[in-house]
Amino acid sequence: MYQACQCGSSLPNQNAGIVNTATLALSSGRGRTRTRTRTGTDWELFKFRVLKYSDIKRQKQPVFWLHSHVNRFRNSTERENKWSLRGMTALVTGGTRGIGHAIVEELLGFGATVHTCARKENELSKCLNDWTDSGFPITGSVCDVSVPQQREALMETVSSVFQGKLNILINNVGTNIRKPATDFTTAEFSTLMETNLGSTFHICQHAHPLLKASGVGSVVFISSVSGFVSLKSMSVQGATKGAINQLTRNLACEWAKDNIRCNAVAPWYIRTSMVEQVLSNEEYLEEVYARTPLRRLGDPEEVSSLVAFLCLPASSYITGQIICVDGGMSVNGFYPTHN
Repeated sequence: MYQACQCGSSLPNQNAGIVNTATLALSSGRGRTRTRTRTGTDWELFKFRVLKYSDIKRQKQPVFWLHSHVNRFRNSTERENKWSLRGMTALVTGGTRGIGHAIVEELLGFGATVHTCARKENELSKCLNDWTDSGFPITGSVCDVSVPQQREALMETVSSVFQGKLNILINNVGTNIRKPATDFTTAEFSTLMETNLGSTFHICQHAHPLLKASGVGSVVFISSVSGFVSLKSMSVQGATKGAINQLTRNLACEWAKDNIRCNAVAPWYIRTSMVEQVLSNEEYLEEVYARTPLRRLGDPEEVSSLVAFLCLPASSYITGQIICVDGGMSVNGFYPTHN
């Protein structure tokens, strides 16, 4: 609550007890200080006007600052908790490469305890050794999330490791097959659908009771700009990402009652091993730059930082959103960029 008072402060921020000092000052119109509260006609004894800071320093009349003594953050710990994941648990699928690897390190850096998975045991072991040697609290499982039995086993492990509670789920696993729509085989179509969409949906199903049990849950899907705009030779992959975007919106509404937020991050080309081959074509790379206002590729850390933010208490009122990390590509209607 804001009120006019005399607490010893003649200028903003001189008194440590004052926070949220407003720009509106109350200046006594009769050249004398009034100390009474707002009752009856007492308030009418004051004239109100907005003062510039330079005018305030020249004021000869008593000046009352409209301010509050109620601090939104009563101590530094409360502010730190808003930007911390200490005490929270997280599952990141596909955490040994590229964006997934960056997400794992970002969440660990914010204090979360993480479980991750990967298909290749040697890659997983190397990453786990590196992280544990650095003192980070992390465990891992070998898992191909496109196989129903393996993802069920993964979720059983996660439930056991985290005592039946999970705060954060990052659905990161995804793949792509680049070819014209007319050239897709039934097997290729099924592979993309099951890996990108099916595994994501079913892991969410299995994770729901754990997220609900935690009391504060956050799901982040790694989507793609292909779910928003047409990309060359990516019709099926784009369909899976468009479906993930809508799943994000639906679950955000359906699971809100359980205090579970759901958001998605949609990257454009990010420097990872998954796109090395296609971007080795210099002509194609120049086409990518020409469609990207920032004229460069993204880095995995530029995606992981947004993912971490969406998991933090600081983002507690954000749900159902799909945010592009694309250097401006998805909003570039016709604005060619050239050197």
